[in-house]
Amino acid sequence: MIYLDYAATTPMSDEALRVYNEIAKAYFGNTSSLHDIGSSAARLLDICRKELAKLIHADEKGIYFTSGGTESNVLAVRSLIQAHRHKGNHLITTAAEHASLHHLFQQLEAEGYCVTYLPIDSSGTISLKDLEEAITPQTILASIHHANSEIGTIQPIREIGQILRQHQVLFHSDCVQTFGKIHVDAEAMMIDSLSLSSHKIYGPKGIGAVYIHPSIKWKPCLPGTTHESGFRPGTVNVPGIASFVTAAQQICMNLCDENKRLTKLRKYFIRLIEKHQLPITIEGHREHVLPNIIGLSVHGVEGQYTMLECNRHGIAISTGSACQVGQQAPSRTMMAIGKSKEEAKQFVRISLGKWTTANDMKNLISVLENICRQFVKERTVEKG
Repeated sequence: MIYLDYAATTPMSDEALRVYNEIAKAYFGNTSSLHDIGSSAARLLDICRKELAKLIHADEKGIYFTSGGTESNVLAVRSLIQAHRHKGNHLITTAAEHASLHHLFQQLEAEGYCVTYLPIDSSGTISLKDLEEAITPQTILASIHHANSEIGTIQPIREIGQILRQHQVLFHSDCVQTFGKIHVDAEAMMIDSLSLSSHKIYGPKGIGAVYIHPSIKWKPCLPGTTHESGFRPGTVNVPGIASFVTAAQQICMNLCDENKRLTKLRKYFIRLIEKHQLPITIEGHREHVLPNIIGLSVHGVEGQYTMLECNRHGIAISTGSACQVGQQAPSRTMMAIGKSKEEAKQFVRISLGKWTTANDMKNLISVLENICRQFVKERTVEKG
């Protein structure tokens, strides 16, 4: 099977697996226990916190480990708005956030918050003018993703941070898809809070992290919680965290070289589409885009059919974010960039990783060509 769904999840690297196994044996203690075994685990946890903070140019005091990207997003936003509720009840986000945030903001609306959903243009980018005009004296927080998980468009994150800081609005950014693929610098990007996930970067599932700048007040979602300085309940998964940080160090060390390699593969794939004159549109921004995510609209063919046909030929792709598939609904991102419901259902996502080759791209093009040819043939028969 050719795996082209790395944006959904990645296999664990050999090094991350090795570290998990070794730490699980040697540092099995509960970090809250006061005996030596617990203290050893606590010291290792502190080291992991420092190392992860270095990778995102942040203060280690603001790193909190979680169970993954979804929990990171939910806890970060709720913890921040609860602590700043006195300021007002207005929140800002975009029409194309990850499902975890989209559903959270819908819930917050039901709880009485006023939410502005910023539109995105045909490339998937928000307007800085729209953002500035949306801010009111009642605005507490804005949550805007670093890059879209379906089409890979990268937002002008530093400019966003500058605007929000000028207006004293808290800024949370979902960096789950960008961490390890492009540079994430919390200070330079003027981000108050961000979320990360381990299984997107060849680490174990069930581990993630939140960064909240130490100068920013937050309020625990569950009062009385003691783990992670009260940020979340539950015994800390030290082996998983050590494995996550190991994977993070590895991917960040090779970030520039891998970015160049994936960019070449992306361009090669697009050239093949043009060479074969396939009725396929590449969605998203042409320049400000993650190299590993390629969003496609196969004209006239439902994404579900394209995905199943690819699977039948031994190629794994997706119909969008793994947190939204299976609902038989059009892609929210596609709808947000101006597609009709019928067009939005023609979307599929290809995501590349460290084992993706040029030959994989050629094999995918061959399958897509067959799908398009079969569709034209069926349409001709119907008309006849």
